[in-house]
Amino acid sequence: MSVCRITTLTMKSKKGADDMVQNYVSTAASKFPEAEQLLQIRADDTTVIAISLYEDYAAMERADAQRNQSIDTNNDIESVDKKVGTVELNHS
Repeated sequence: MSVCRITTLTMKSKKGADDMVQNYVSTAASKFPEAEQLLQIRADDTTVIAISLYEDYAAMERADAQRNQSIDTNNDIESVDKKVGTVELNHS
């Protein structure tokens, strides 16, 4: 069963969010090759939501080091909220 991680990032500035969005767009596919699907949502000037689907928890956990490094090295992040759960519907 697929699993999903939803990460909501609140940035300190609009520029920080702009930079975060641009960086994720250009590098996410190569940084998270096991992801079945990657989505990014710009909720407002300083809020960015990243949604990633993985085949299972093991695949998601293998991506944790890269995810944590990306978050830990960004000084413009004000807060991070993460939710993880099983995918109950994936309609496209």
